[in-house]
Parts: sequence; structure tokens; C-alpha cells
Amino acid sequence: MIQTDEHHSCNGTLKSHSDQKQQENNNLKNGYHRNEKVQKNGKGDGFHQPRVRGEDSFEEAPLYVAVLTYMGYGIVILFGYFRDFLRAVGLEKCHQAREREEQKDFVPLYQDFENFYKRNLYMRVRDNWNRPICSLPGPVFDVMERVSDDYNWTFRLTGRTVENVINMGSYNYLGFAENNVDFLKTVAEETRQYGVGVCSTRQELGNLSIHEKLEQLVAEFLGVESAMAFGMGFATNSMNIPALVGKGCLILSDELNHTSLILGARLSGATIRVFKHNNMQSLEKMLKEAICSGQPRTHRVWKKILIMVEGIYSMEGSLVRLPEILALKKKYKAYLYLDEAHSIGAVGPTGRGVIEHFGVDPKEVDVLMGTFTKSFGAAGGYIAGKKELVDYLRSHSHSAVYATAMSPPVVEQIIRAIKCIMGYDGTTEGQRRVRQLAENTRYFRSRLKEMGFIIYGNQDSPVVPLLLYLPGKVGAFSRAMLKRKIGVVVVGFPATPITEARARFCVSAAHTREMLDKVLQSLDELGDDIRVKFSRHRRSYRPELYDETDFELDS
Repeated sequence: MIQTDEHHSCNGTLKSHSDQKQQENNNLKNGYHRNEKVQKNGKGDGFHQPRVRGEDSFEEAPLYVAVLTYMGYGIVILFGYFRDFLRAVGLEKCHQAREREEQKDFVPLYQDFENFYKRNLYMRVRDNWNRPICSLPGPVFDVMERVSDDYNWTFRLTGRTVENVINMGSYNYLGFAENNVDFLKTVAEETRQYGVGVCSTRQELGNLSIHEKLEQLVAEFLGVESAMAFGMGFATNSMNIPALVGKGCLILSDELNHTSLILGARLSGATIRVFKHNNMQSLEKMLKEAICSGQPRTHRVWKKILIMVEGIYSMEGSLVRLPEILALKKKYKAYLYLDEAHSIGAVGPTGRGVIEHFGVDPKEVDVLMGTFTKSFGAAGGYIAGKKELVDYLRSHSHSAVYATAMSPPVVEQIIRAIKCIMGYDGTTEGQRRVRQLAENTRYFRSRLKEMGFIIYGNQDSPVVPLLLYLPGKVGAFSRAMLKRKIGVVVVGFPATPITEARARFCVSAAHTREMLDKVLQSLDELGDDIRVKFSRHRRSYRPELYDETDFELDS
């Protein structure tokens, strides 16, 4: 529960302003708000209130921005080749790993050209990643200060700490990454009973009663027959997809799918075809071709056709077009694999993801996947759906057969979070957090648009990409924000298209309005200083749904 003001006084006496300020800072570090009051006896409403999806925003940047971006990369690459020349003639020291002279006739371990980008471009901005954090990564955290004496090849800690940095980068959507003693009592109790590690797979001696309790709760939360939990979110995709499809099967994958989905598809041995992001015409064209032509060369019928999509795309902030995809799936008798890693808990009236957001029956989705690493403040992932599907995966999934069972305190943390969202803890605190996240998300997005920034994604998505474009602005933006005690994540090529470097903000229910206003004020000032307010409110150049599609949505 959230502590009320009364919990911060002693025998009715009032604390001094400095004591209250110190207590407020401690509360923020514990991952919760000080002034929120508890609401009791509330429960979720289920899957019965579909919402209008709203358009995803992919505003086009002015032409001069694209030209300057390419010029920036070109200049950096030219200087990179010049510095490589200086290293080759011994005028500059090279810190990069290189082949030993006596092994020059062997197959090379290090390819100079492949490492060129890292050596000459990434090293210039390397200080913006992997910053060491020395506190709970809640709405605020502490960062250990570090400096480099050799242009980011190595770092050393100064011994100083940057305190109370506002965390705008973690996937802590509902604020369950917290260490408040009152909230974590059940986690401590389960740790005393079961210990920290299981040291066995679930098929051997690692199947605890708490694991089965979690899976039953997840299935109930999602409204499906059965569910199975895994210890790693990435492996939930990469190790289960090969168990579902194989040679002679076809995977139709959205072009912006996460790496774990891509790896799982490649490991499966199935044929992979990529359709344009959220483009129903592109998907239907591939489905028609697959049905009409069959497999290459033999033209045999595909054993399975599996459509793979995400609920919220983690780099774009866009929502899947679920009703349209379900209509295509039914029309062409395909299967649907829905990755709700970023959407479960984060969208929907009661936090049940895009399934609830669109008012869709969860039984219409063949494979429901999600992770516990984001909205639930824990680790691991799940696969849910029909009982036959889950029973099959228990014996055929590499992640189920060979991986160590989930740690009991992690399992209890997930159970605690889900019960809070469902109202099973006797309060409506979980639903308050879901509503707070939705409010924070819309407020943050609307203010950024008013300021003139180009942001991507859907108005209901807590993932907010802010486009920076030019490579030189990426490092400058991140460093300037840290000086203002705001921690952000910046992303560039090759993780994004070369002309679409960005900062990615993740909004949390744990963020107060004061925190968001401070971030917005800093962004407004910095946007003017480094000139990244590129918005002209142009219509997107990425058409996502064409009129030529001839499927019908369910009424």
C-alpha cells in the first residue's frame, strides 16, 4: 500500500520542514509517493471495454535535418579513416583488441572493418551508456560519477555520487521496482521458506508450489486456460518459438520486432518473411501469396503460418493493430504470436495489455507472451493460451527442460504485483497505479508535442521516443540531461535507422507531476539550446493501413 501522511508523524506531532523533505527523498528512493492515500476493496473490470486505438505518430523531419545527419556521419567516418591511418603508422595508440603477429595466418578473430564503427564512432559517445547505479532504480536513483582519461576507452570512478537523478529510462511502468518494507513482507517470508535459489530445473527437483501458484494466477489474470513461467524474458521468446514452428512452417514477422523474436524465428528453421510495420496491406499480401503459392520450389502447403507481433514496440512506442491482425488471422487460417512484454500492465483499463485495450477476447490469440521484467518489477516471462499449448511446451521447450527454475523471491514479487493489480490484496492501489501511468503518459506526450519535439508512437504508450537525428546531438543531449539530474536512454545506429537517432523515455506511475514538470522544463530549455525541436506537425510518411485491404472486422 502507499503510505499516508499520518504515517510520517509521531504521536500527532508535526515534523520540521527539513525532516519532511528528507523523508520525502527517502520515500522517492523507496519507489513510492509520499502523499498518496490508500483506497480499499477495489477490483478490475475485466475485458469488456474496448478503446479507440488512436493513430501512431511518425512525423517526418525536415529535409535539411536528414541532409545534416548524413553529413555528420560522413564527417565522423572520414575522421575515423584518418585516425586508423595514424594508428597504422604508429602515430596514435590503438586500444582496440588486435590479432597477434604470429597468428596472422589463422582465421582472424577481429575484423578491422567490422570494428570500425565501434572504434571510431561509438567510442566518442560511450560515456552515455552503462553508467553505474548505486541505489534502487525507482523514480529516482543515485549514479556513481566516472571519468575517462583516454577518450572513453577506459573509465575510473571518482568516488563521488550524483544523487536523486530522475529515472526516465527504466521499464518500471507501474512502480513495482520498490524496496518498501511494508510492500515486500510476503517476499521476505517466501525467501525464508524457500531460500533464494532452486538449483534445479522444474522437471527434476525445482518445481515448487509457488511456481504453480504463479502460473495459475497469470492464467487467471490474462483470462486464458493455462500459463507457464520462465526465468528469463529474452529466452521466453528465443527458446519457445523453435518449439512451436520448424522446417516447412512460415513466420510473418513485423519489421520492428524485438531481437528475441528474431532470434527465436531464426533458430526455428522456419521460413521468415518480414512485413512492413503495422501495415495491414503488406501483411495481407504476404498471407495471400503464402496460401496461393505454398512453399518455395515444391509449392506444398505450409504446415503452419505464424504471425509474430508485439503489443507495444519498444523503440517506436507504437501499438499493434490487433483487431485488424486478428481479422486477417481468421480469414487466412493463420496463428498469432503476441509479445506483450511492454504492454502487459502498462495499457488497458485494468492493466491487462493490448488485449484489454482493444476489448479482444484473449482466447482469440493463439500464443500470449509477456515478461515480468517491466510492469511487475521482477524477472522472467510467460507463455499463456490453451492448456494443450502449455502442456506441449512443458516437454518440448528448451527453456522449460534445461533452464533452472525461477528464484522463489522473484516469483513472490510477481505474485504480489499481480494481486495488487487485480485487487486481491484488498486495496485498489494497483488500479490507482494503472490509472496514474495512463495519466502521466498522456500528459508527458502532449507537453512534448506542444514544445515542438518530434515524438513517435501512440498516445497511450508509456514508451516515448524523442527524435534527435544528428549523431553529435545524441551524446550532447544525454550529458546535458545528466547535469540536470535526469537520467535518459539515448539510442542510435545500428539499433535505429541511421537517420533516426533518438532519446527514449519510459514513463512510470511512480513519477510525480513535479518530476515530470522538471523533466519537461529541462527538455524545453535543452531543446532550444541544442536545437532539436524539429516538429512541423507534418503527416506521417509511413502509411500503415491502406483502403485496399478486403477483410472485415468483427462487429
